[in-house]
This record gives sequence, C-alpha cells and structure tokens, in this order.
Amino acid sequence: MTWSIIARDSATSQFGIAVATKFFAVGARVPHIAAGIGGVATQALVNPYYGIDGVRLLREGREPREVVDALIAVDNGRESRQVHIMDAKGRIASHTGRDCVDWCGHVAGDGFSIAGNMLAGARVLDDTAQAYLAHQSLPFAERLIAAMRAGEAAGGDKRGRQSAALLIHAGEEWSALDLRVDDHADPLAELERLEAVSRERWVHFRPFLPTRENPAGITDRATIDAGIEAAIAGRK
Repeated sequence: MTWSIIARDSATSQFGIAVATKFFAVGARVPHIAAGIGGVATQALVNPYYGIDGVRLLREGREPREVVDALIAVDNGRESRQVHIMDAKGRIASHTGRDCVDWCGHVAGDGFSIAGNMLAGARVLDDTAQAYLAHQSLPFAERLIAAMRAGEAAGGDKRGRQSAALLIHAGEEWSALDLRVDDHADPLAELERLEAVSRERWVHFRPFLPTRENPAGITDRATIDAGIEAAIAGRK
C-alpha cells in the first residue's frame, strides 16, 4: 500500500530512498540502505526481514536478482509482498506478488528503481520517474521529494495519505539524512519542510561527526560553530 523510489546520486554516490503511503510510520519499515552498497525497499504486506536480510546479502556481495530470489524463496507469504533492490553497480531487481492490490508494478531507469502497490494507476510510477529525471539540477534530497510529489499529484496511494519518509546514506554506516513523517494530513509537504529545516544547520554540522577515517570527528565547539556559520553564509 505504498510507492517508493530507490536512487543513487551520480554526483555524490549517495543512496537514497523516498516513500509515501496511507499507513502509519512507513519510514520505520520500508527503507533499508547499506552505505556504498545498495538499497532495499520492502512493502505491500511488508516483511521487515526482506530489508534486514536483503541488506546483509548485498553486503556479502550478492547481486540484486540473487537477493530477491533468496528472500522470496523462504517466504510462504511472497505473493502478498513487494520488494525492489538496487546496488552500487546500478543493477536492479524486483518482485511484485500476484496478490498485491492493483494498481501494482515496478519501473526502472538509469540510477533509479520505483515500485508501488494499491496505487491510483500506472501513472503514479511513470510521473515519479519523469520528475526524477527532469530535476537533475536539484540536490539529491530535494530531487527525491520532487519525484514523489509528482507521483502523488498523479494519484499516489488510492486510499489517501498518512506517512512519508526519506533516508539517505553517504559513505558512513550512519545516515546522512533520516526524515520520517509518521502521521500527517499532507506527509510529503511535511517531509519537504523537514528537509528544508535540515539545510539550516544539520547538513552543515554533519561533516564534523566521527567517520571511520576520523573516529573522533571534530570536537572543538568553536571550530564546529565557525564551520557551520561559514557554510550557511556560503549558501546565501
């Protein structure tokens, strides 16, 4: 009862997943990303282990088609599930069970995968894809939200709106951005607002956090504050 986009930003190598639905707290179950490796979106009558085990299999070097086949092989509920996967090489695989509610399906392009079920129609995915392709000049997070907004304008989840989420990973195991709108009358609009708020300070603070290469990060508060202020000034 959801549609989602998995994409990889060619400029930054970030992976992102955006999702929206007429269901509570979609961000807690659908999007899963292994930084630098790939992403999994598990939906319809969601099986959380498709995300948990799917990410693990991607980390082990399995190709998306192998991962999908392995996930559904051990699940007797597979015909009620939908899952799609994309890896860092741009390989994509999906599964839409025959018991998923119409309209349901999957589309893919260069660097993105989009799947949905219980939608107003095929145009939801088509318009999501077209908007993603048309907004290449936007920063990655804004581009993903713009794509989802286009899908919503085409009808989105045919039951209505309730929750949305945006998950982005860069090179670290922790997320670069993890925004969740769990229950809202206009969740994609709220997601868009939260993303704009993230650009006020969070995205400028993020580079000072610990990384694998710099386990301590930057802890001098004067340096952090000065860096944030310089970054903010540079955007004006």
